[in-house]
Amino acid sequence: MANTFKTLRHSDNVTTVEWIIDSVPATRWALLRADVHWDNPKCNRELELRHLKEARDRDAAIIDAGDLFCAMQGKYDKRADKSAVRPEHQSGDYLDRLVTTAIDYYRPFSKQFAVIGYGNHESSIRNKHETDLTERLVTGLNDRTGSTIAKGGYTGWVRFQFSNFGRRRPVLLWYMHGYGGGGQVTNDVIQAANRQVVYVENADIMLTGHTHDAWSMERVRVRLNKRFEAERRTVQILKTATYKDEYGQGSGGWHVETGKPPKPLGAWWIRFDITKDGVTYTPVRAGA
Repeated sequence: MANTFKTLRHSDNVTTVEWIIDSVPATRWALLRADVHWDNPKCNRELELRHLKEARDRDAAIIDAGDLFCAMQGKYDKRADKSAVRPEHQSGDYLDRLVTTAIDYYRPFSKQFAVIGYGNHESSIRNKHETDLTERLVTGLNDRTGSTIAKGGYTGWVRFQFSNFGRRRPVLLWYMHGYGGGGQVTNDVIQAANRQVVYVENADIMLTGHTHDAWSMERVRVRLNKRFEAERRTVQILKTATYKDEYGQGSGGWHVETGKPPKPLGAWWIRFDITKDGVTYTPVRAGA
């Protein structure tokens, strides 16, 4: 399928993704993901490739909310363990090799990526090693393939716009990579669904990652509009999973020995249905 959306980067963390709609009804897709940890040997690349191919088949816009890289095996990382490095990354130019191999890996899917943001792993590398893995990946893919991927921030806005068939209010996505431990009981619901929804004003969809959990929840906000009428706005809050299977068979390792449970794998699809009356959007789990 030919690529039918275009991206426009307004600032460091604000991007428009626009589809031209020739007729209605029509359906468009986005893939929302985070915490791929692509270079980690425990990343389920088979599952990720399946979702990338589905995204290409659907002409989906991919929003990556950070920690695409794991990058934990550098010289000055106290967590480093060379036995946990893929063979192609076992070299003296470890960080450089992460970038060049990632460009090769994602090149067939580069036209589907709309935004790639930062997670705490990329931010840590930038702060400690003075090299920006996200910037280098985005620039490399754009230069080699002619794609127009926008480099996002640790938080950011994506404005999904559907044009050329009447005027429609855009669907607004706010994403944040995430922070904190999440908790085995709350699964980060307190941070994402109860705190962030207070200070994020007009998002239709809120996406966070980081804790490797997966859930969806609706919150309804009410306000008085200019016609002095009570107006309801539903916010779809999504916590996206990971592609890194740290638990495995449960036989051992840091994740198992510190009492952490198996985590869900995958991401979220958003299905946009466009009609003459407007746009509806539905989250669908992209699971294992």
